[in-house]
Amino acid sequence: MKKRKLNGLEVSAIGYGCMGLSMGYGTAPDKDDAIRLMHRAHDLGCTFFDTAELYGMGANEQLVGEAVLDIRDKVVIATKFLLTEKGSEYNTPGRLMQELRSRLENSLKRLGTDHVELYYQHRVNKDIPVEDMAYCMGELIREGKILGWGQSQATAEEIRRAHTVTPLTAIQSEYSIMERRFENDVLPVCEELGIGFVPFSPLANGFLSGKVNPEVQYTGMDARRVITRFDKDNMIANQPLLEVIRQVAADKHATPAQISLAWMLHKSDCIVPIPGSRNAARIEENLGAAAITLTAAEYTAMEDELAKIEIHGNRTDEDIAKLRTLK
Repeated sequence: MKKRKLNGLEVSAIGYGCMGLSMGYGTAPDKDDAIRLMHRAHDLGCTFFDTAELYGMGANEQLVGEAVLDIRDKVVIATKFLLTEKGSEYNTPGRLMQELRSRLENSLKRLGTDHVELYYQHRVNKDIPVEDMAYCMGELIREGKILGWGQSQATAEEIRRAHTVTPLTAIQSEYSIMERRFENDVLPVCEELGIGFVPFSPLANGFLSGKVNPEVQYTGMDARRVITRFDKDNMIANQPLLEVIRQVAADKHATPAQISLAWMLHKSDCIVPIPGSRNAARIEENLGAAAITLTAAEYTAMEDELAKIEIHGNRTDEDIAKLRTLK
């Protein structure tokens, strides 16, 4: 497995998003199976495991902690906190610091560790100055409780302002061939400042694997019920995109998922995608993308074809929130 650096923090070139082991895509695997999947990922060279306090209401952190207990010194753990309250709840740095320290201590307890390598603000709270957040993260770094920090779905301006106070390690935001909105502003800022960029949903929630059937109907607590790119009409309309990827995959003796990941690895050395899967063969496939290299000519030709294609549907936090109201 190749290595990359997120502002000095060394990780495998492809990480593992662990959310799906607890929630998001229907019935989760049992604990033993989930731990076996994480061990398999590590055996294949993955050293970067991503979780959050929100995933399974803490259950995912517990799961990750148990899975990496015996290899703790060989892996990088990233977790996240989410503050949704109004900024008036944290109107002093001391109050904000108190809340963050409490959140972090709870995460560390669930993870069974005394520190995490990377601590993300799960979404930027527009009511809390990013400078205040950055200052508090700097305090946690100085205490040794975290080694670095990051933001999720942040704007270029928010990144610059926060980075001035406490340098950011990484930005985790949605990014894939189907979702490229951060490509023109956020990604260049990350490259300029030496910040890592960690795409979540790098395979567009599995659509870019090319294995999703438009006729499938999702049920229960499955995010694909509310992600509009999985509407039947949109899936059919997006088939030309898959045809481009399938052709490149055939030429490279690879799979569409591998080409989708190799595409973003080629785009920038600061990118470290974190695909998630609950299938051992898919984990092997995804991590195997690190060994696939696109030439400059192949990449340019692929970009030329992608530029001709209109993407239908997307994934938004607002749509994901609707899942809680569905029967």
